[in-house]
Amino acid sequence: MSKPVHSMVRILDEARSRDYYARAFGLEVADRFDFPDFTLIYLRDPASPFELELTVNKGRSEPYNLGDGYGHIAVVVDDVEAEHARFAKEGLPATPVKELKHGDTPLAKFFFATDPDGYKIEVIQRGGRFA
Repeated sequence: MSKPVHSMVRILDEARSRDYYARAFGLEVADRFDFPDFTLIYLRDPASPFELELTVNKGRSEPYNLGDGYGHIAVVVDDVEAEHARFAKEGLPATPVKELKHGDTPLAKFFFATDPDGYKIEVIQRGGRFA
């Protein structure tokens, strides 16, 4: 049986990305490995073993082209409206809160955040499928 352990995104500015993920999602540095050509930074919520790996390729100055294949990372929160208000107060980019239904059955209440490199993060209300 396999278990997901991390997802990786390429970033340009380590300090900017670490600040964003700390403020937006409370992620802390779990490990950091510096190599001659790149640096790997593993971020984690202390309550979860899953990590977000930030890869900084040294010498790169152009933003990454995310293309049309990248989807998003998703996190769950206890109160999506309160989180959305906190994002607004912090000046963090976020779409309006939306609800997704299948017929009359509510599936999710969510918004999308965007990190400094353009990656999307879906912030979902805890409950239902996302308990």
